Amino acid sequence: MLEKDIKKILISQDEITEAAKKLGAQLTKDYEGKNPILVGILKGSIPFMAELVKYIDTHLEMDFMMVSSYHGGTVSSGVINIKQDVTQDIKGRHVVFVEDIIDTGQTLKSLRDMFTAREVASVKIVTMLDKPEGRTVEIEADYTCFTIPNEFVVGYGLDYNENYRNLPYVGVLKEEVYSK
Repeated sequence: MLEKDIKKILISQDEITEAAKKLGAQLTKDYEGKNPILVGILKGSIPFMAELVKYIDTHLEMDFMMVSSYHGGTVSSGVINIKQDVTQDIKGRHVVFVEDIIDTGQTLKSLRDMFTAREVASVKIVTMLDKPEGRTVEIEADYTCFTIPNEFVVGYGLDYNENYRNLPYVGVLKEEVYSK
């Protein structure tokens, strides 16, 4: 039923799983013995983070933040609204943000700056998708699974008005769906 709104599948579930395995192996190597805190950015990061942590073979902790910059549209508003902060003491810890997509970069730049001020040992950014054409600030992910074109994508945690997150792949949403 949801598939009728999808112009094309950009990244399959199998491709996401393979990318998560590779990234998990790299994070295992990079964070062995460091007990990082993976901070998932709600709600979109949940499917990807759940897939990723299965392949990280070292001790880690997980926490979540709810941050918004879209407010129901297809373009980031640029205003960062923190609805839920982390619950753990992060001072002196290695923090790894896990995000579904980096588009404008404003949200993650704000979070990186905020966490650096909280005196963490390090801040790194993991993203399933990077859309560099959408960037409005200088920021790059430390770990990226896929670089995508400047199209409006949904699925695997990504939404349009809270819908389509449950698609098992990343797809391009038909323009007529979001231009109504």
